[in-house]
Amino acid sequence: MFFQKDIETMPRKDIEKLQLERLKWLVGYCIDNIPFYSKRLAEAKVTPEKIKSLSDIQYIPYTTKADIRDTYPFGLFGQPMKKIVRIHASSGTTGKPTVVGYTKKDLDTWSDCMARLCVAAGATDEDIVQIAFGYGLFTGALGLHYALEKIGCTVVPTSSGNTEKQIMLMQDFQTTALVSTPS
Repeated sequence: MFFQKDIETMPRKDIEKLQLERLKWLVGYCIDNIPFYSKRLAEAKVTPEKIKSLSDIQYIPYTTKADIRDTYPFGLFGQPMKKIVRIHASSGTTGKPTVVGYTKKDLDTWSDCMARLCVAAGATDEDIVQIAFGYGLFTGALGLHYALEKIGCTVVPTSSGNTEKQIMLMQDFQTTALVSTPS
């Protein structure tokens, strides 16, 4: 079963061609739109024209946790804030959270990717899926939520905690799938 069969069954050589095109585009985009990466890529002498194969990814500098901290909160965003429709972040247990800004297109792409994952795992439009991830800044619950809706599943967004209520809702709503953390 497939959500986007043309993408999910693409021949390896076509995947690699698409990946190379997108990598070149992304490098150019970062150079043109994100000062942090423009500087970092210039220092590494990486340009779209210098990327000839996927193995050239090795020349692209890593983004470190220190880089993320130093550019907090929005320094790595590739779009102006007026195009950012949602912000998510890590818990920030080691300091400031890692912040991610999403455009409408980002959210659509993300939910497509998650829908492919869900269909590959067996989800169908007949399922009633209970999501027991915490909702909020954590990205997991909402990405999965919108993906399941794209498939046509009925989504029960119970969030986390309250085991007795989770079980009651599973029984009452006849939940066919549960998504949660193992704890």
